[in-house]
Amino acid sequence: MNIQLNQLVEKFLNELSSVRRYSENTIRAYHNDLNIFLDFCYKNDKTNIESLSDKFIRRYLLYLSQNNLDNRSISRKLSALRSFFNYCFKNEFIKTNPGLVISNPKCDKKLPSVIDTESIIETYNLKGSREKFPIIKIVIIELLYGCALRVSELCNLKYQDVDFYQRTLTVTGKGNKTRIVPIGEKSLEVLHRYLQEFPVNSNDDYLIRNKFNRKLNPRFVHRIVTKNLALVTDVKKKSPHTLRHSAATHMLSNGADLRVVKEILGHENLSTTQIYTQLSIERLKAIYKKSHPKS
Repeated sequence: MNIQLNQLVEKFLNELSSVRRYSENTIRAYHNDLNIFLDFCYKNDKTNIESLSDKFIRRYLLYLSQNNLDNRSISRKLSALRSFFNYCFKNEFIKTNPGLVISNPKCDKKLPSVIDTESIIETYNLKGSREKFPIIKIVIIELLYGCALRVSELCNLKYQDVDFYQRTLTVTGKGNKTRIVPIGEKSLEVLHRYLQEFPVNSNDDYLIRNKFNRKLNPRFVHRIVTKNLALVTDVKKKSPHTLRHSAATHMLSNGADLRVVKEILGHENLSTTQIYTQLSIERLKAIYKKSHPKS
């Protein structure tokens, strides 16, 4: 079966979209990573998947390293390649899977940036904002932090996803998997204030909307969060995901069960959530060092 590499990549991406129902952001990431690999293949006169070997993939990884990509980025691109080769092997486009024998480069575990609760609360009270509707800023930050949401999850929330009686959100996460997330009293109060100013017309309306009453753009959310966090904290990374990291760390620091936090975050594996236990330990060490006379 002689199918060109670029056609196989398109088939793979179509499966991610139509069968596996991956999010647009995930498919875009796969598309970008695989396009870089395709460029490398064509530069080396490789247009047929059967001509690709584990030796060639190692050459590709070396090429990425020589172009100053860190091991974490290389691992992500290798993960996309593995998924692609698994798809090709499963669908019998190749007889052997060259991705199986390639190991990931070693990566130093980077602990996510975390912001203290007081700084997050301070963003609500910032003066001199040019924003015409500051309640949008407050509700965005409150839900990202209070419910530990991803940006895409926040933007896709609809009014029907809120159960005001049970105080829960039905959140659609990665792979179109849904989960139930509790809403705290403070978050619910802010949400009520927002909806009083910007009421919905139907259950199918997006929960949080822009000034044109349309779905939030993720870039707008990033801009709001980054701008306001920059005014209250000096942590290196200031993004919506930092609020999610902070929420998880604060929950564990205050005694939350690791498995409960895993369910709230929508992680598939417990090992993904466990990094926040390390953050909690590091936070305790910092407090100890700062306050204990024998430290």
